[in-house]
Amino acid sequence: MSNFLSRRFWEERDVELYIGKLLRYGVILSSIITITGGIIYISQHPDQQLNFKTFVGAPNYLRELTTLLPAVIKFDGMAIIQLGVAVLIATPILRIAFSIVAFAIEKDRMYIVITCIVLAIIVSNMIFGLEG
Repeated sequence: MSNFLSRRFWEERDVELYIGKLLRYGVILSSIITITGGIIYISQHPDQQLNFKTFVGAPNYLRELTTLLPAVIKFDGMAIIQLGVAVLIATPILRIAFSIVAFAIEKDRMYIVITCIVLAIIVSNMIFGLEG
């Protein structure tokens, strides 16, 4: 087997195929997590009446990973659904990071810079985004 980080390894394979698989598996994983969370949530709240007249946002503990993950460990259905959404959001970000690695192996400096700028914009907006 060729070295994973060698240029020859990447020239012999279609990087777009790997990126497609990454996106596909990310969406499938997100769907599985979200459906599982939905089933757990419905089983935990069987008699809850829905109110579509007023919008109520997600509770504060579901807005940050530091408080979300302990709730997932406790099998909180709403937290598991939110984790599925987080995985769905993370999937294209991982695609960008994977592209940076692929461009670095191919030594394509222009695309490395452009992709790093895109990743920096997305990450900075996630970290420093305005709350509204």
